[in-house]
Amino acid sequence: MKAVFYTESGGPEVLNYKEVPDPIPGPGDVVIDVAATSLNRLDVLQRNGWFQMPGFSYPHISGMDVAGTVSEIGEEVTNAKLGDRVVVDPSLAGVSDNSSLSGRGDLYGELGIIGANADGGYAEKCLVPGSHIYPIPDAMSFEDAATFPTCYLTAAHALFKVGKLQKGETVIIHAAGSGVGVAAIQLAKNAGATVLATAGTDEKCERALGLGASHVMNNREGDLAAWARDITQGVGVNMVMDCVGTALFGPSLFALGVHGRLVNCGNASGDEAVIPSLGYVFHSGITIHGSDPYEPSEFEPTWKEFCSGDYKVEIDSVYPLENAGEAQDKMLSGDFFGKIILNP
Repeated sequence: MKAVFYTESGGPEVLNYKEVPDPIPGPGDVVIDVAATSLNRLDVLQRNGWFQMPGFSYPHISGMDVAGTVSEIGEEVTNAKLGDRVVVDPSLAGVSDNSSLSGRGDLYGELGIIGANADGGYAEKCLVPGSHIYPIPDAMSFEDAATFPTCYLTAAHALFKVGKLQKGETVIIHAAGSGVGVAAIQLAKNAGATVLATAGTDEKCERALGLGASHVMNNREGDLAAWARDITQGVGVNMVMDCVGTALFGPSLFALGVHGRLVNCGNASGDEAVIPSLGYVFHSGITIHGSDPYEPSEFEPTWKEFCSGDYKVEIDSVYPLENAGEAQDKMLSGDFFGKIILNP
């Protein structure tokens, strides 16, 4: 099969588009003929060597979000047949012992993730556990399905499992143009929350309104906390979902009202943050939560929610697999809205 892989860190020039051996399924595995895989920021961070997941090794094939057709089935798999159109849960938590990818399910240690520290979807074929595939509705394209796994599970886990977002509450969602932001705005809106969304350009803010945000702000201009308090008549918001990190951490705290929650699920602008006022934090009962990895039981209900038809898919662009470097450059530039897709 053809695949994009790299054997050392660096820029897009380290990516190789070459023939590699086809994956061989274990008794509990299936092989997917990859129809679409979407990019995530981790793809670029690991390629550049800026950050690498525990268990990462060379050579590496990226691609955490995989959609395609089942082409091989291990002898102990009972939930799949050849030709099934499926999307893959990339987390290797909960993988059965009969899979060649078992034993990598430590959520708080060396958690295995397809495309992060196991071979992923930047290839014509991808090996996955048979327990981690879910049927794609006939009316849904492979590209649309590939926008789902990492972003929607990250967003749903942060909003509901960690942040306990409730109907009638107000939530700020940063990076509205990112895949996680697109997912979070719609999940929160459909759960009955009022969404205040921020992004780095006016155009992205305008598009966030079309996803269900009630109010938007260019987060590179103006006073975030004052904006939030003006909208909430001085009360402040109930929750901030932050995947930006350093740049907006302090203003996000001041945007929270009494007993507000800041849920962090990313560090796109840096890994260090300053709490500008401990007095405000303890006096107002502010809590700060880290959004940990999602559990296997969370994937299927979130997928069913996505398949309900109440969600708008935002695909910025589609590239052939051999142009993966160009696609990654686009992601690194920030000049995109939604997801960037590769088609093997």
